[in-house]
Amino acid sequence: MSRILIKNATIVNEGKQKVADILIHKGIIEKIDSYINSPSDRIINAEGLHLLPGLIDDQVHFREPGLTHKADIWHESRAAVAGGTTSFMEMPNTVPNALTQELLEDKYQIAATKSIANYSFYMGASNDNIEQVLRTNPKTVCGVKVFMGSSTGNMLVDDENTLEGIFSQVPMLIATHCEDEETIKMNLARYQSEYNELTIEMHPLIRSAEACYISSSSATALAKKHGTRLHILHISTADELSLFQNDIPLIEKKITAEACIHHLWFSDKNYAEKGNFIKWNPAIKTAHDRDAIFQAVLNGTIDVIATDHAPHTIEEKSKPYSQAPSGGPLVQHALQALLDFYHQEKMTLEQIVQKTAHNTALCFQVERRGFIKEGYWADLVLVDLNKPYTVSKSNILSKCQWSPFEDHTFQSSITHTIVSGNLVYENGEIIESVSGRRLLFDRN
Repeated sequence: MSRILIKNATIVNEGKQKVADILIHKGIIEKIDSYINSPSDRIINAEGLHLLPGLIDDQVHFREPGLTHKADIWHESRAAVAGGTTSFMEMPNTVPNALTQELLEDKYQIAATKSIANYSFYMGASNDNIEQVLRTNPKTVCGVKVFMGSSTGNMLVDDENTLEGIFSQVPMLIATHCEDEETIKMNLARYQSEYNELTIEMHPLIRSAEACYISSSSATALAKKHGTRLHILHISTADELSLFQNDIPLIEKKITAEACIHHLWFSDKNYAEKGNFIKWNPAIKTAHDRDAIFQAVLNGTIDVIATDHAPHTIEEKSKPYSQAPSGGPLVQHALQALLDFYHQEKMTLEQIVQKTAHNTALCFQVERRGFIKEGYWADLVLVDLNKPYTVSKSNILSKCQWSPFEDHTFQSSITHTIVSGNLVYENGEIIESVSGRRLLFDRN
């Protein structure tokens, strides 16, 4: 690996900003100082730029294997680093579902040759694979994913005995998708009986706030009963916030929560313009829900921000509401969206770093990543806060070739991304040279 020297960067890390140089050697941050003069293979002049820890996205769907007409690890990992995301954790509802240790390891082998970003993959849980789940190595796998709501394949876990078994026996982090299936089915039946045709505006009413709260409250009750390390993904309602604490340090929390970019940016008022292209599960709900989630991010009730990046083709998303799949691409523009919040004085740079890097590393106990520290892996992103960037089809790197942010002009740009000490993105260009590394976890 080459030696990289970054000069005069404004470093944002652990609640502070300072101008300093950073020397990277053999993938590791070797030295941080006000002035470094060392022979280097590459010197980056970062004067006027801000240096942040690379984002760690704890929830993406890169669709490989089995659904690669929508997305794949090669394309989506490059979209990630172009947006300043240096590490991702990918979901098990690919085809086949990652429900055995062998199928899970297959995904790691694919990433080892195709991913330009660092990677980890969740082990999937079903109603009948507890023995496989319990074989998961907590030091090399980010977590176990439980769909307590509808999913593809054999991944809906709705058997009470199975849930008791998972929550009582799994010794590592369990991440959940929480929507109550029965409530959704009842809502859907009611709307189908009342209307000739369902529309996108009905989506947050069918996949309702009640469905989310019922499922999330069930998950937290199970976690409290068994002392489980629980992480609830993509909180979408104000009601669910009462289930989480903000009065203890993150490292003492057994139950944590995640918010996603789309639930912080959009509300149900945007369905009229965006239609199925902002159809997600859980649904984007009211402005009140959005604003409450945003406040919960700021006050520590919600611990991390992620994307739930989940591409579908334009053709699939253009179908009528009831036939269009849920999900969309976000990983390339997540940091820029958050930097727009910074420009709007809704968040500080320090808060962005905390919620996208520091806290994710702490929640998952990621080994030597998520902070700008000597001895840590060099996962870094340089941003120009005052260089506008307009999203267009020509600069979208996700395989699906669309974005809910298309035609939006962000106020900031990503200039450089470094993954495990390798410069992989510079001023709009991917640098094809190396693969990312498998994330490891500092767990007993």
